[in-house]
Amino acid sequence: MTEPVLETRNLTKRFGALTASDGVSLDLRAGEIHALIGPNGAGKSTLIAQIAGSLAPDEGSVLFNGEDVTRLDTVARARRGLGRTFQISALAMEHTVLQNALLGAVGATGRAFRFFRPVLKDTALLARATEALARVGLQDLAARQTAELSHGQRRQLEVAVALTLKPRAFLMDEPMAGLGAGGSKRLTTFLGELRREAPILLVEHDMDAVFALADRISVLVYGRLIATGTVDEIRADREVRRAYLGEDA
Repeated sequence: MTEPVLETRNLTKRFGALTASDGVSLDLRAGEIHALIGPNGAGKSTLIAQIAGSLAPDEGSVLFNGEDVTRLDTVARARRGLGRTFQISALAMEHTVLQNALLGAVGATGRAFRFFRPVLKDTALLARATEALARVGLQDLAARQTAELSHGQRRQLEVAVALTLKPRAFLMDEPMAGLGAGGSKRLTTFLGELRREAPILLVEHDMDAVFALADRISVLVYGRLIATGTVDEIRADREVRRAYLGEDA
């Protein structure tokens, strides 16, 4: 078996008496979507923050493409190809859709960003940004101010920004949040295709999307992984049914 693209080993994070991540070990393999599910307060966002580099673990390590990146910050991990979308939007609302995509493209190069004017003349960066917008269906809204977008369009833009990094893996924190049925269906189809380019660690509450997309599912409860398996294995797991899905799931 090939080495995982992304791996956590015994990742532990405490906040006083609360253990938010309790020795979590999981991995993400090439070509797959690995969904992380659990009830509110299970520690999913805390775990994602440690993987992304915005929160340092107390114990354990994070490996990305075989490299120990535990001590690297979010920027260094992004430049190595770790793309992330957020549970709460991190877009610059005062900028246009294209400018947000360009911010991601500049970050991918490792160059310092100062002003948009010279960046807008960089044909390579413009091509990268416009290609990403086209892939998520926002090319016709490139000049629109981001604050004017619908919630669903903002989620699409976040994915486009991540795409400009040419990522080797994605972390997606509740990308379906706030989307209607149509938006969720479109995004589910897109993510299903995206896994061919880079694997996705997906945190999601929309269980229809999880069951449609996931190759594997890990279940987090009170900071501890209680199960990892295929969709059928997770559906049949009694502990998972009691702790999260419910006895009648």
